[in-house]
Amino acid sequence: MSGRAWDASYRDDPPPWDIGRPQPAIARLASAGAFAGAVLDAGCGTGENALHVAALGLPVVGVDVAETALATARKKAHDRGLDVEFVAADALRLRHFGRRFTTVLDCGLFHTFDGDERQHYAASLASVIEHDGTLLVLCFSDIGPDVGPHPVSRDELTAAFNPGAGWTVAAVDAERIQTRIHGPDGAPAWLATVKRA
Repeated sequence: MSGRAWDASYRDDPPPWDIGRPQPAIARLASAGAFAGAVLDAGCGTGENALHVAALGLPVVGVDVAETALATARKKAHDRGLDVEFVAADALRLRHFGRRFTTVLDCGLFHTFDGDERQHYAASLASVIEHDGTLLVLCFSDIGPDVGPHPVSRDELTAAFNPGAGWTVAAVDAERIQTRIHGPDGAPAWLATVKRA
């Protein structure tokens, strides 16, 4: 989907993935100390996850192609007194971003890409993550009832972040992802912890 299409999804009502708070799985990761150093939130949307991590005192940059979402994220940061940089950027083309991060978060972006795009996306992230940095991915899973759109198999996830491309998948755990269209338990998801070699 193009940047314009993503932007349009934020113009009227909130899109199904914008729940108005951090994803519970991301909040648990933050509480457990999973974020360290400079943090990039790839596909940050309206910024709830980025703002939650920034409230812990970490430097955070959020990138998205949807300017409307970024404007909302910037307003939230201002209103909450948080220093988060929200930048218009295509997550498939970060190699010219000019910065590196210790932790990269992908909450709900990976599953929007098809197979070829996933390889480009992994390479793009590799260009901005420090060696031995950590990538955290929360995406729709193909396991269980009431799966989300574009469900991903464990094999598809590990294939994108493979050793040949300089990644080591440390864990892929079953999780839930909250949306506005699934019930209170959310949809089946994978939570992957991936290390940059």
